[in-house]
Amino acid sequence: MTDEIRNAYLLAAERAVELLATERVARCWGEDSVLSGMSVGGLAGHLARSILQVEWFLDGEVNGAQPVSPVHYYARLVGTTVPDSALNVGVRERSEETAAAGPALVAEQARTAWQRLVQRLGEEPTDRHVAILHRPGEEMLLDGYLQTRCVELAVHLEDLALSVGEECQTPPATLALAVDVLVAAARDRHGDQAVLHALARRERDSNQAIRVL
Repeated sequence: MTDEIRNAYLLAAERAVELLATERVARCWGEDSVLSGMSVGGLAGHLARSILQVEWFLDGEVNGAQPVSPVHYYARLVGTTVPDSALNVGVRERSEETAAAGPALVAEQARTAWQRLVQRLGEEPTDRHVAILHRPGEEMLLDGYLQTRCVELAVHLEDLALSVGEECQTPPATLALAVDVLVAAARDRHGDQAVLHALARRERDSNQAIRVL
């Protein structure tokens, strides 16, 4: 499973690198994206961070804490659908901070980070922990964290492509991992009965149980 996760992540990261380097992304940098309140540049910065952060987290200090699962990473999130929630404000701020470097540098930073990760992920052990730097003291297993990055890449590759009118298909293996994580998070958050309603009895889906992000 480790190889499947890492390969799925690297394939999607490569697609992100290619999309970030396109002329359309650079040309539309200051325009609105398909996400309310986020510019194309901000969205590109957010997408790039799914590559850059893997290196940052790998280089963070770990102490052997009980790792957070990828399912719980998403199931516990609060305010995902509220534009001005603390969660979404923080995401936008970090994304714009990355985007401030400009399209050329963001694309180059993502490309060189991906190239290093191609080598590095092949060398890291299956029990490797990474530090979740925006949640001090928390850790995840590397493969668990890469599953969350597959979610982010799958979602935001499409967002950015639609924002600039580019064609970009997320690799099937990445999509499958992303769906597995999000459905499991929905089950954890709402319970199986609610998820069953969302999937098969939408007239009884009172809280949009399948919606995680």
